[in-house]
Amino acid sequence: MKTPRCPHCRSFAYLDSTQCPSCGGALGYQLETRTFFGVTDDGSAEIDGASWYLCSNSKDWGCNWLVDPEAGSGRCFSCRLTRTGPDADNTIALEKLASTEVAKRRLIVQLLDLGLPIRSWVDGPGGLGFDLTSSLTNGTPVRIGHANGIVTIDLAESLDARREALRVKLGEPYRTMLGHLRHEVGHYFQMVLVTDDDTLARCRELFGDERASYQDAITRHYKFGAPADWHEAHISEYATMHPWEDFAETFAHYLHITGTLGTAAATGVRLDAVVVAVRDEDVVPLSSYQGESVQRLLSDWAWISKAFNRVNRSMGMGDLYPFELTPAVGVKLAFMHRLITQAAAARDASTDGQYVLAPALNEG
Repeated sequence: MKTPRCPHCRSFAYLDSTQCPSCGGALGYQLETRTFFGVTDDGSAEIDGASWYLCSNSKDWGCNWLVDPEAGSGRCFSCRLTRTGPDADNTIALEKLASTEVAKRRLIVQLLDLGLPIRSWVDGPGGLGFDLTSSLTNGTPVRIGHANGIVTIDLAESLDARREALRVKLGEPYRTMLGHLRHEVGHYFQMVLVTDDDTLARCRELFGDERASYQDAITRHYKFGAPADWHEAHISEYATMHPWEDFAETFAHYLHITGTLGTAAATGVRLDAVVVAVRDEDVVPLSSYQGESVQRLLSDWAWISKAFNRVNRSMGMGDLYPFELTPAVGVKLAFMHRLITQAAAARDASTDGQYVLAPALNEG
């Protein structure tokens, strides 16, 4: 992950910043270079002699991404992945959509940084898309899930009080909108990446046979709950429900881990070996673990997550990462590391070594 900085004063900026938190300068984010640029009053930014413009959803959705004027659409790549949203006159739902889109843009940046392929739903069945509607304003339930590339999210989950009540009711240690998105795209990438016989066989060996009845699994899970020893081989209780959910939960945690380590690296976080006192060298998180062993990834995470947990506790909050990575879960994360890094390597090879955005980025 590239460190996002304000072009006016060089201070840190957040990925969702529309103004620099230090100098107040107007900002627009260019996905192609992972860089913030200064934006004029008309919403334009001069980049390499060309005028880029803020996404047409900048006002209603709070989008801060810049759009190439030759892209054929006033909407950015992330916004074009949203297939369904609230009606234009549903101001309450649109407010919740804006915060959900912030999480989705962060997700998209991470997926592309990992080198994962993203094909848009516009390009045909099986492409990635998002249906973002609210059960509170629709008057009908919205079931969070994934079906053939389409991720459905209930915008009501953006309400902190509602989401926290559900977290407590379901006995979950962690529940966020970004977490939902990372989990659901895990289903998409299982569909996209687990295609050859050897990978499928290894996937079934680790996570179980995905051909097992999903409806029976739901009924059993909500009637009897997770097995008493669930934590020995699963990252969460929900992961025990069905092989699909085990895969998606593990994929989401791989994104939690690499995303947090990438942010730590981008902000210069490192643990001094003298202070840590049980390692011979400093713990230095990396912006990318492509080409690194999963042992390096999980070792860095073990130390960095403990440090962040301590920081959270010093503020009277719960642990940043309230999960235990057992050896069996580590094996599943190793599978995920290999699957994702191999997909990234294959994508790089197909573009003559040049890192490019998914082809759908330039669709109209």
